[in-house]
Amino acid sequence: MTDPTTLPDADASPSEAGGAQPLAATLVPRPKRADARRNYDKLVTAARQAFAERDTEASLEDIARRAGVGIGTLYRHFPTRSALLAAVYVDEVDAMARAAEDVGHLEPWEALRAWLHQYVGFAAAKRALHEQLLAAEGADAEVLGACRGALLGAGGGLLRRAQAAGEVRPDVTFDDVGRMVSGIALLRATEPEQVQRILDVALDGLRYRPAH
Repeated sequence: MTDPTTLPDADASPSEAGGAQPLAATLVPRPKRADARRNYDKLVTAARQAFAERDTEASLEDIARRAGVGIGTLYRHFPTRSALLAAVYVDEVDAMARAAEDVGHLEPWEALRAWLHQYVGFAAAKRALHEQLLAAEGADAEVLGACRGALLGAGGGLLRRAQAAGEVRPDVTFDDVGRMVSGIALLRATEPEQVQRILDVALDGLRYRPAH
């Protein structure tokens, strides 16, 4: 089984990564009607909040109540629980991928470091959500493959930029980096500040240091 927090290998092409188009536009498109779109957005927001508070154990009835809509409205937008899980997860992955653009103004090493510090928190927080999707949809599900591709396009590009600038050792692949960061994200009973410190220690091993 694929580790749900492992980033994919960076050897895939940008087209395989899905490009810059938001995943939600193709995987979980929002309704076209304004009133339906408002209800859809309220349900995704309510689900995100409920899952953050109670992992993925929140009931659909509780989510509908938080959103201020009836359970029938929820089922019209999301016929199954996994459909709602997918909408929330895709939304979060889209935000994580866009974060690579937000750090694009930084120097190559600082951009990669900043994004990976965001990613380690994302991976830890969204693990339960990913595991439920994995159980419901299977490892080969389109939504999970597209999400892995989006993270590849974001993080892999930052890694290659840092390597081209001579900031990161050239023998490192994004598969190496992803597995390293994923392992750190899985640390149990560790304060967030300590996780960030451990990540900095690990990232120091990526830096390029010419032999003397």
